[in-house]
Amino acid sequence: MKTELCDRLGIEFPIFAFTHCRDVVAAVSQAGGFGVLGALGFSAEELEIELQWIDEHVGDRPYGVDIVIPTQHGGASDQDPEELEEKLRGMIPQGHRDFVRKLLADHGVPELPEGARPKELLGWTLATARPQLEATLRHEKVRLVASALGTPPADVIREIKDSGRLVAALAGNVRHATSHVEAGVDVVIAQGYEAGAHCGEIGSAVLWPQVVDAVSPTPVLAAGGVGSGRQIAAAIAMGAAGVWTGSIWLTVREADMQPAQTESYLAAGSGDTVRSKSFTGKPNRMLRNAWTEAWDGEEAPPPLGMPLQYMATSEAVLRTGRYASQSQDVAFNRSQPANVGREGDRRICSDGS
Repeated sequence: MKTELCDRLGIEFPIFAFTHCRDVVAAVSQAGGFGVLGALGFSAEELEIELQWIDEHVGDRPYGVDIVIPTQHGGASDQDPEELEEKLRGMIPQGHRDFVRKLLADHGVPELPEGARPKELLGWTLATARPQLEATLRHEKVRLVASALGTPPADVIREIKDSGRLVAALAGNVRHATSHVEAGVDVVIAQGYEAGAHCGEIGSAVLWPQVVDAVSPTPVLAAGGVGSGRQIAAAIAMGAAGVWTGSIWLTVREADMQPAQTESYLAAGSGDTVRSKSFTGKPNRMLRNAWTEAWDGEEAPPPLGMPLQYMATSEAVLRTGRYASQSQDVAFNRSQPANVGREGDRRICSDGS
């Protein structure tokens, strides 16, 4: 099942593993696939620590980094990130914060320890993504940089390609895919409706061949609902150069997850998810639970746009992650960003899982 993209990247299997856990990145790449670290939850300094660790544990294998690199965000691309965060924080209605805190209190989710504070402005903007990109390009073993939301700015594409790396970008429809290719993107990730987290409205089995035909000969990675060998074979049969997977890596031994979260994912069936804007302000596939139901209720405020909605809900993300065993009915279907400063002797996968 080796494809031309495998040869370009020097990997054995066309399986790309998106994850926020550095252990999973190293394990997948060591096993012959291609691990991709999601950088969204890290500051540039934290990302540097994670990438150094991966470099030391991945051997001579390549890996990738996924960054949210918006083309524009309200003219905020040149602002200092701290100033931007303060400005955006002032735009969040108090009613949204009150709704989140009441929901957590009603379900008995413990308060954070004194001094603990969630990160509100993650890498949703170019102002925060640019330092992440600079950190990424300092690491030679990073062979691909992916843009999670939209076509990257022209100067970003040029900078990545001039460094000898490939640029990838996610697309939920043919129009987005062709825009990526016209801008110079090397790999299109066609992400169908079934995908966890942000997803479009077109089913994977329909979207994948459409995108393959529209952007050929640009390689396409199939994403959205891929969790078995049969689905990988189906994607390759439809013309994909490989698969982009995410949710399946939440349950492997190397994943930085609390047991209660892992158990909730394994217990869920194909009918237990819902697309909701309650997390980030964009349609996001999550487990259906008290959180999603509350945001669909009459008393809920309308979700804000990105990045304001996440800034309003970040406290819930941190509290339900920290106290997963006490908050499963309101927990998110999302892995939490990896912790910084962990010991360097984490378990590395040796069985290909």
